[in-house]
Formats: sequence, C-alpha cells, structure tokens
Amino acid sequence: MKIDTVDLKHIAVRQSQYPEDNLAEFLLVGRSNVGKSSFINTLINRKNFARTSAKPGKTQTLNFYLINNNFYLIDVPGYGYASVSKSTSKKMGLMIEEYIKNRSNLKHVFLLIDYRHKPSEDDILMYNFLKFYNLPITIIATKYDKVSKNNRLKKDKAIMDALSLTENEMFIPFSTITKKGRDEVYAIIESYL
Repeated sequence: MKIDTVDLKHIAVRQSQYPEDNLAEFLLVGRSNVGKSSFINTLINRKNFARTSAKPGKTQTLNFYLINNNFYLIDVPGYGYASVSKSTSKKMGLMIEEYIKNRSNLKHVFLLIDYRHKPSEDDILMYNFLKFYNLPITIIATKYDKVSKNNRLKKDKAIMDALSLTENEMFIPFSTITKKGRDEVYAIIESYL
C-alpha cells in the first residue's frame, strides 16, 4: 500500500460530527501511552503527523484521519492511567461506545497493547467489549523491538493466555523502528477496500 495523502479531516465528540462520505473506517484503541500516534505515523510514513506526547491522555476526541481519500483511521482517547478526571474519563468512554455501537462504516478494530507487559485488566475489558459487539479485531503488539529475542516466546504466551486467544486469533508484533508488522496491517486494511 502506498500512502499518498493524509489529512486530519474530522475531530468529533458526537455522532453528528462524524464524516458522512461512507468510506471504510478502521478504529485504533489502546491504553494511554501504548503508542497509537507512533503506530499511525508508521502506517502513513510521516514522522510527526499524529502528535505523540510524553503525557498520557492527550487525545480526548475521535480523530478521523483520511488516508488516500479512500478510508479513515480513527484514533480515540486511550484508556488506563491517563491523568484525567473520572467524569472526563466516563465521557470519553461513552463517546467511544457511541461510535462502536452506531457506526456501520467501521470495518475493523486494531487493539494496541504494549508487548513488553502482560495485557492489563483494561486491555482485557476492551477486548471482551469489542468481541461482545462481534467486531473483527486484530491485536497489535507495539514496542516489539524493545523485547529481547529470548523473552519473546514468554511474551507471546502471556498475550495469548490473558486474552484467551485461539490459534486463529493471532496478534501482529509491531515495531515503529523496524516497521515490522506494517505490511500485515496494510493487508488487513486492503482486504476491506
């Protein structure tokens, strides 16, 4: 897949602000600081298009990135230890839930988890929430290059066990450094276009 154009086309907090052009949409979810912005930047071949932040919880809207005028990547607020109030956190959760429950354009969800750590309770909750809505999900294990080769089998097993994945529900190891996993993500997106 060749990325020619990228545009942050819509920033939404409610359904009335979603795009109306009926293009395929791919949702990116994960806890704060898992590397969603870096994942987007790697996919679109841009260094700092999606802003990365050292401070978790920076994204508080649904950000619709229009790619090649052909499909959207949607970045949503991260869950977990973001330093936001409980009421803000609840609002963001409801905003994401509204999108997931009502969006027929949503083709696939990429759930990003940090490969270095066992999936958190929040990761497991999100995975089960997405499964409840029968959404096609691919687990993206970010920061893959930060784990030594000797520890990777152990990390693979921790992810498989925590999320109760079957052999058919594998995850994609992903590295923003080496670009490992990018072609597999492209292939998933292309299969819907």
